[in-house]
Amino acid sequence: MQLPLDRDSSHRALGGGKKPWKQKGTGRARAGSTRSPLWRHGGVVFGPHPRDFSERLPAKIKNVALASSLAAKANDQNLIVVEKIELEKPSTKEAAKLFTNLKIDFNKAKKHSTLLLIEKCDPTVQRALRNIAGLSFNVAKDTFAYQVLSAQRVIITQAALLELTKRLKK
Repeated sequence: MQLPLDRDSSHRALGGGKKPWKQKGTGRARAGSTRSPLWRHGGVVFGPHPRDFSERLPAKIKNVALASSLAAKANDQNLIVVEKIELEKPSTKEAAKLFTNLKIDFNKAKKHSTLLLIEKCDPTVQRALRNIAGLSFNVAKDTFAYQVLSAQRVIITQAALLELTKRLKK
């Protein structure tokens, strides 16, 4: 014969499943569990109930924030549009030459001071760029306002700019 399972069997491991003494005739107060909040090692009366107070920001507001952050970078002349970024092999030295042609010096730059927005994730470009200190890169359709605002300079390819404007017009 199989015994019925308790609905909450987790309290069994901590004690409190058996009545400590019978209800009447002992002269002591009635007790139903050793895990009562009145007892030593008992439960917590009004224990913590973790709650999530986070709120979602509407997509339209996120898009407006991204558009205004890009406009702010353009007004400060910190937005550079390049035709395209192509590398034959995944070489950091070759990728660094592209940025020296743009007169961007990463030696004095802080960590992630320049953001590069590309249209699609190309593995050769990704391997070449990941070792350049002071440069972070992202796909244009996945970027957000905080990334743009935290970077000192934003470099974006023409195809990525078209994709980004298409996303922001929605």
